Amino acid sequence: MKLLRVLCQAAAFRETFSFGGREIAKWFPGHMAKGLKQMKANLTKVDCILEVHDARIPLSGRNPLFHENLGIKPHLLVLNKMDLADLTEKERILSNLTRQGIRNVIFTDCVRDENVRKVVPLITDLIQASNRYQRSEALEYCIMAIGVPNVGKSSLINSLRRCYLKKGKASRVGGEPGITKAVLSRIQVSERPPVFSLDTPGVLSPRIATIEAGMKLALCGTILDHLVGEDIMADYLLYTLNKYKKFNYVEKYGLGEPCDNIENVLKQIALKLKKTQKVKALTGIGDINMVLPNYSAAAYDFIRTFRKGDLGKVMLD
Repeated sequence: MKLLRVLCQAAAFRETFSFGGREIAKWFPGHMAKGLKQMKANLTKVDCILEVHDARIPLSGRNPLFHENLGIKPHLLVLNKMDLADLTEKERILSNLTRQGIRNVIFTDCVRDENVRKVVPLITDLIQASNRYQRSEALEYCIMAIGVPNVGKSSLINSLRRCYLKKGKASRVGGEPGITKAVLSRIQVSERPPVFSLDTPGVLSPRIATIEAGMKLALCGTILDHLVGEDIMADYLLYTLNKYKKFNYVEKYGLGEPCDNIENVLKQIALKLKKTQKVKALTGIGDINMVLPNYSAAAYDFIRTFRKGDLGKVMLD
């Protein structure tokens, strides 16, 4: 009976999302432009490009400038954070990428080091099958880890070091975009074969293709939240969860049943988490202190709970 009620409720959900004429604020700070120039300058020292992207958005938000500027080198697309993505349609994603000319793809989880041990053999095969030109005499291999912000480039380098060298962190990581701001010196990630990596800053495209692609990037934390607005991000997240029938949020926040009204959802989240704020209201009989739900704090929690995977595995593409 409860499942039937959920499915009936789902039938009333929005079929499209209205962005209300909003645009994603352009975020291409100086360190991104500088980073892209540094990548091009270091290309002669590199044997293979390791492009890291979020597995929840495998078709959205990848930077076309990477292919335009770095496309002459062998390329491996690493779809990271696979532990957060719903991979039931993995074959559809791979087929779509193949149609785009991307044939070398691997899914990884750098938290549990899942599939990470497959990375070095894959890049070794790609390098050995390519013309290394001026690096043909070099005994070691050098890769360059690239990608948009906050997809786990530094985490992948650290994970490779754990798997192959039994060593700890060499690259700084964080949960917000913009941690790495320059192309760093070479970091060893493997001994047999000897492989070194260059960590690079996350670089977004100066022009994001669509508002929806920008919203997906924002939900995955690749764009600073305030450039988009946590209110509309929370609403788009709710729309997406309902669209794909991912109703974990109902139990998580004690809603009772799925809901398509973001104000009602955020109100319940705020009350459950005791995120309230006191406001003073002016009335004809004097000032009255009122306690209201803190919708901003609720939206903040809703988005971050999704990013941690606590609302279930989701594929946004």
